Amino acid sequence: MEKTEGSESATATGCPSETELAGKARMCEGCPGQALCRQQGGRDPDQEVLDTRMKAIKHKILILSGKGGVGKSSVAACLSMALAELSQKVGVVDLDICGPSIPKLLAVEGREVINSQWGWKPLISPHHDVKVMSVGSLLEQSDNAVIWRGPRKTALIKRFLKDTYWGRLDVLICDTPPGTSDEHLTVVKAMKSTNPDGAVIVTTPQEVAIATIRKELNFCRKMGVRVIGIVENMSGYVCPCCQERTDIFSSGAGERLAIEYSVPFLGRIPIDQVLTCTSSHTDHFWSSLDCVLRRPPVSSNCPYLLSIISLSS
Repeated sequence: MEKTEGSESATATGCPSETELAGKARMCEGCPGQALCRQQGGRDPDQEVLDTRMKAIKHKILILSGKGGVGKSSVAACLSMALAELSQKVGVVDLDICGPSIPKLLAVEGREVINSQWGWKPLISPHHDVKVMSVGSLLEQSDNAVIWRGPRKTALIKRFLKDTYWGRLDVLICDTPPGTSDEHLTVVKAMKSTNPDGAVIVTTPQEVAIATIRKELNFCRKMGVRVIGIVENMSGYVCPCCQERTDIFSSGAGERLAIEYSVPFLGRIPIDQVLTCTSSHTDHFWSSLDCVLRRPPVSSNCPYLLSIISLSS
């Protein structure tokens, strides 16, 4: 993780929770965690245990987007499976507390998380043995609403990282909700001392999405999070009959944004009719997803992604 100028002080570049001004700075006013930061004096007592867990994982990747509905969870699921096909030991942690979708995408929906003497045992996806942890697997019913304020979300995310028995992994993929708030600040702070590799930014081609993605890129800059690259999802539709490609939402905005911010452009993912129609049936969904992964750009960019993240090893 890169350091930005002024990142150690209580400025607009980030939360001062790790400084002597934790809970006391002007920017702390109104934060639901202000009292907790003031009590802890800026140092998280769980950080040492959390660091031990995270240091056993070679690479930590965040999937980010300031915009909702751009396909972050789908990209995270595709990326986890594609990396697993390259003989990588992969885990996925779903940090979207209010709208978890990873359990369905990774075929672990309805299965119970077991709390062992070593911590929570992550669920194992039947496809490529990807390890999965999500609040969706902790609910009594999958359609139960999670109505929590920031501090409870923060505590659960820390438990996902600290109390889950991930073991030794090559890659841990963190699927995040849209925005730049509690969940993102929590995971960035929690992983800061274990050098996460960075973030993959997911966008769609529309200009309204790009305007919001700029905020996410600025968030990464302010928090010192390295941007691994930008993926343009839902980029065009390829007819299954004639293979003609149509740009429904225009195209190229993700690549232009990558050039503007001087970050790598990882590629475009088109709308896939088979994947869309079978997403409600897990087994069929995975058979179609496996076919999608064997087509560019996802599978072809995974070696490129690995070569990028290996630079920080």
